[in-house]
Amino acid sequence: MAARALMIQGTGSNVGKSMLVAGLCRAAKRRGINVAPFKPQNMSNNAAVTEDGGEIGRAQALQALACGKPLSVHMNPVLLKPETDTGAQVVVQGQRLATAEAKDYGRLRETLIEKVMESFARLKSENDLVLVEGAGSPAEINLRPRDIANMGFACRADVPVILAGDIDRGGVIAQIVGSQAVLSDEDNAMIAGFLVNKFRGDVRLFEDGYAMIEEATGWRGYGILPYFRDAWRLPAEDAVEIGAEKRDAGFHIVCLALSRIANFDDLDPLEQEEGVRLTMLGPGRAIPGDADLVIIPGTKSTRGDLEFLRMQGWDIDLLAHVRRGGRVLGICGGYQMLGRVVRDPDGIEGPAGETEGLGLLDIETVMTPEKRLCETGAIHVGSGQAFRGYEIHIGRSEGPDRARPFARIDGVDEGAASPDGRIVGSYLHGMFRDDDFRAAWLRALGAEASEARYGAVVETVLDGLADHMEAHLDVPGLLAAAR
Repeated sequence: MAARALMIQGTGSNVGKSMLVAGLCRAAKRRGINVAPFKPQNMSNNAAVTEDGGEIGRAQALQALACGKPLSVHMNPVLLKPETDTGAQVVVQGQRLATAEAKDYGRLRETLIEKVMESFARLKSENDLVLVEGAGSPAEINLRPRDIANMGFACRADVPVILAGDIDRGGVIAQIVGSQAVLSDEDNAMIAGFLVNKFRGDVRLFEDGYAMIEEATGWRGYGILPYFRDAWRLPAEDAVEIGAEKRDAGFHIVCLALSRIANFDDLDPLEQEEGVRLTMLGPGRAIPGDADLVIIPGTKSTRGDLEFLRMQGWDIDLLAHVRRGGRVLGICGGYQMLGRVVRDPDGIEGPAGETEGLGLLDIETVMTPEKRLCETGAIHVGSGQAFRGYEIHIGRSEGPDRARPFARIDGVDEGAASPDGRIVGSYLHGMFRDDDFRAAWLRALGAEASEARYGAVVETVLDGLADHMEAHLDVPGLLAAAR
């Protein structure tokens, strides 16, 4: 029997498609269905390293977890990682293909759609059900001729579509009815129904509006889903979602929201620590004087974000923070920024050249074409605690402060620290997912650490999300709509 598939598209970005697919994945898994997630094309700098040595969008990593499946590059065959306002690195089946400007991306379409269909066919051959997530909105009909992420894929692969609207942002009737109005007859024929997401308050108050959508479109409604309040406990796909759970006290960690911030899932486990107050600091805001630790996170454009950081005045704020006795942790690109200079002689991340670093670590970085992608085990030098993390970076960093490593990997020094140990840099992502390491690290900084098991929390929340969807949506009907 051939595998079935169903696609969740949205009336816009951030309407909750990723969460809906994750919840459906868990609901299907609990029914004993062999299910896998798929997203033809994702645009995100928040990537996960797969077991087969590639990278995919972090949202697909969460969906794979909901399915109980190891990560595969075929779950997200095209990943666009923005490097500038108009250009992005194009990752195909886990490996870098090229860097392309938006105006030139359309020329790659035929190459990319073939890889998308190849990966989709592979997932269908290995599973009973494939749940597909769209990108942005199919109503952006100006993009339709070169689309591989929404109706371009759905029509080619003959996958029925459920259109999700977001009532939290207002105008959900216009979102859904308007989408039908601008789509072609061919694309509208792919839509099996709709649902309304992120409702707050008494659902009965929107019953008439829901009926109006059904009448205006002729589409079947699959329900109204109230806002899922534990969503913040799941790994965030968008950096703006970090720090949503506000606290007034605790060890204050401030993370700089860089313009090309990447792999900020490092922060998710810290956000759930009750003894930690996490602030995601946006542009135009000064680093607060009560910060205990400032994190400079990963970035897709180290030199570009060094300039962005200076434009915010954060370089001056960091010097003041250090003078007050504060600590700084640079992760990956943030680690590179802490050094004296970042050189890119071959123009790998942009125009060839070099940029002066922050000078808080005595190291220098040279960008190299080779990209390191791997899961790894390490020993934290300060505590002797073993942990697991992953690397996803280009560039090599060397200098005197490397004599004080952050960790050791198979006996090889990794990272660097200042002589007083208050400035630390490392290429390792994902270290805080390791519960024992996270607790030891926080306590060494003088912060309270819980006994929380981060992985167990995520599993519990995924089950809660599936329960929430089962209670408010026609989940059996949605699964039956797959073909």
